[in-house]
Amino acid sequence: MYDVTEWKHVFKLDPHKEITDEQLEQLCESGTDAILIGGSDHIAEDDVLRLMSKVRRFLVPCILEISTIEAIVPGFDLYFIPTVLNSCDRKWIVGLHQEAMKEYGELISPEDIIVEGYCILNYDCKAAALTNADTALELEDIKAYARMAEHLFHLPIFYLEYSGMFGDVEIVKQTKAVLNNTTLFYGGGITSYEAAVKMSEHADVIVVGNVIYDDFKKALQTVKAVKK
Repeated sequence: MYDVTEWKHVFKLDPHKEITDEQLEQLCESGTDAILIGGSDHIAEDDVLRLMSKVRRFLVPCILEISTIEAIVPGFDLYFIPTVLNSCDRKWIVGLHQEAMKEYGELISPEDIIVEGYCILNYDCKAAALTNADTALELEDIKAYARMAEHLFHLPIFYLEYSGMFGDVEIVKQTKAVLNNTTLFYGGGITSYEAAVKMSEHADVIVVGNVIYDDFKKALQTVKAVKK
């Protein structure tokens, strides 16, 4: 069992986007703590399987973040299941999760499943639209969701998701302050060494995604920023 509390950096790959074998090798051998495969739309089983098989050639943990039941495939080290705590649609809180466990509950070991308590904060991102997330939250609302994740639901991960924009550092800092046992993940707008340094000062784990496809060299630099 991998211990996410020891992680600092994760690369997130979208199976619908193109990446060369050489780039994938550099990511997997960069020193990142894990490769997370997932996305908000156009996620196909064949694409997931193809990308997973390439990542599995390396020693880095390979994780599937489940956003659609149709793309669940065996062979991953871990399976992350997001529950969007600020969604207005029960489908994204417990609905898809019940369906997934109904179909695959006997095939995936419970030790390989980690539930992430998501709080999506960028109203203009695909994830917010897809999950009908209430992003108009005050700081106290966000801290309350973090406390829910830790104290009520005992979730191992609380994920602040800004998806496509750089978030509010003060919100990340104050959210971290109310968490003791739950690991704080942050994702969104980490496009440089400096941005990675700034967010890693408060978040336990930073997740780096879009910059992989926009500026690959800067993506690699985010590992160095965290693993100084």
